Amino acid sequence: MPMDMQHQAMGYDRTATMFSPEGTILQVEYAEKAVRLGSASIGMVCSDGVFILADKRIKDKLVIELSTNKIYEIDSHIISSIAGVVSDARILIEKAQVLSQQHRITYDSPIEPELVIKEISNIKQQFTQYGGARPFGASLMVAGIRDKKPELYTSTITGNYFSYYANAIGENDEKIKEKLREKYKQELNLKKGGKIALEIFKEIYGKNFDVDRFELVYIKNEEGNLKRLIKDELEEFIK
Repeated sequence: MPMDMQHQAMGYDRTATMFSPEGTILQVEYAEKAVRLGSASIGMVCSDGVFILADKRIKDKLVIELSTNKIYEIDSHIISSIAGVVSDARILIEKAQVLSQQHRITYDSPIEPELVIKEISNIKQQFTQYGGARPFGASLMVAGIRDKKPELYTSTITGNYFSYYANAIGENDEKIKEKLREKYKQELNLKKGGKIALEIFKEIYGKNFDVDRFELVYIKNEEGNLKRLIKDELEEFIK
């Protein structure tokens, strides 16, 4: 019997508070698999701002298009995309939005993107340590502007977070990251970066690629306010 099946039979995957003999938490590993089943997003720090390009995946003429957004506004200068169990991620997004509002009321200033991702990561870590609950089955990518400089962060299932120049979450994330390592340059502007990100998706999806499935939200360094692009607006932006 394979080792992972032995561990399941022995009950190491029945709670998020139990380590396997290899020092892993199996419920966390299962949650990571759920993230890789989610729709993909690419985030990129550019010379003039930061953007996230996300595959909305849902394309049904019966569904109202605005309800399928995969990139959320945390504050006017911070955005976030999700991969994994959307209902799990929604809870974290709402906590991030409330945190941002509380910061503005308390300090009369916009919150820093790192404070948002740190708080979300702390919440996710708690659900890998205490009994009676499972880990959040979602990864969050947070992009924003701090002191007119772009920042990009990603929070993992375990509650860790890292800062990136460019990153991907969701389906085919490893393949996308390999292409980002080849094509990303720090001097890219938003238009060139967005074009590269869309080209990567086109390479990955092949004949299944459809630009109408994607949305791009960017924030410029100087303006500090988000702008959402879909369909014709997106194609016009990357020309």
